[in-house]
Amino acid sequence: MIYPDQIIDIFSKLGSEFLKVSKIQNIEVEQHTYGSDLLAHCITESHYHNPWFIPSFVRFALDAWADALQEEKIGKWIRNYTPGMNETDRPAEVGIIMAGNIPMVGLHDLLCVLASGNHAIIKLSSADDQLIPAVLELLCRIHPDFSNRFRIIEGPMKNFDAIIATGSNNTSRYFNYYFDKYPHIIRKNRNSAAVITGNETGDELRKLADDILMYFGLGCRNVSKLYLPEGYNIEEMFPFFENYSFLSDMHKYRNNYEYQKSILLINGINHKDNGFLLAKHDPSLISPISVVHTESYTSPELLNGHLKQIWDQVQCIVSCSEEIDFAIKPGRSQWPELWDYSDGVDTMEFLMNFRKIH
Repeated sequence: MIYPDQIIDIFSKLGSEFLKVSKIQNIEVEQHTYGSDLLAHCITESHYHNPWFIPSFVRFALDAWADALQEEKIGKWIRNYTPGMNETDRPAEVGIIMAGNIPMVGLHDLLCVLASGNHAIIKLSSADDQLIPAVLELLCRIHPDFSNRFRIIEGPMKNFDAIIATGSNNTSRYFNYYFDKYPHIIRKNRNSAAVITGNETGDELRKLADDILMYFGLGCRNVSKLYLPEGYNIEEMFPFFENYSFLSDMHKYRNNYEYQKSILLINGINHKDNGFLLAKHDPSLISPISVVHTESYTSPELLNGHLKQIWDQVQCIVSCSEEIDFAIKPGRSQWPELWDYSDGVDTMEFLMNFRKIH
């Protein structure tokens, strides 16, 4: 049995190792307390395996996790659930079907299962089957008892008590069909949006570029839609997005950009283009890779009403405006805290409640 105070210590050590690994320049000479060289090597290996996982983005993910896995933050998070922890002698076997759209996107579910005292049955995404095993190896070196609390499978999910599955709208229908009779959390596509006031500083717009373009825009917390005040010229933003001009040299991203641009040009669709990002007016929250959708709004009150109507499609809202409900500041969309649960569903509460009735 691993107690809450031990979880705080173990997870904070994991976060410290993440921070060290993200700063490694020469993996041949760097030495770390728990042998995190394997994870450092995986920064390069994961890119060879999945070209979308470029090293700078993997390092960013490690930094974001290191920020979340600070001792004080872990304590704030886990102590909300400690009255219900370890109430049963038999841990539940919780299946986790992980996504692979951004580096280590399935890690939060894994940490929740382990922190709740349960065991994890892990079905990795083929797009992210290098980093997660390296993290698990590191976790076991920090605390060897964890080696008996998870297993990675390649075939069908079997012999489980509950399921957490993340996928697309199409795969979520499949998940619902097969797992409906089990306690479950099943996630489908969500996207994020930003509300522009027109009074943003240059620094805030540079941070907004992170929200849009970090991980090539592939995450559910990436901003895919901009709500602009009437009359706002989006080209005023473009000079502050130049930190991401290197995307035009990434062939997979460049192919998407050129394809989307050709569609806009052939169909005569009005758009703006800064050489690596396309912006077009579109009411849809979902935009293709290399494209951000825009829509004008007249008042924060009306916009809040609109956002409420589509809330089941929204992961987070970015804005400097205090008038926009539940907004986070620019630059924070890819720095979620442990208590920022996907789709607003409290994974730890689900796991703790499941244990109580198990």
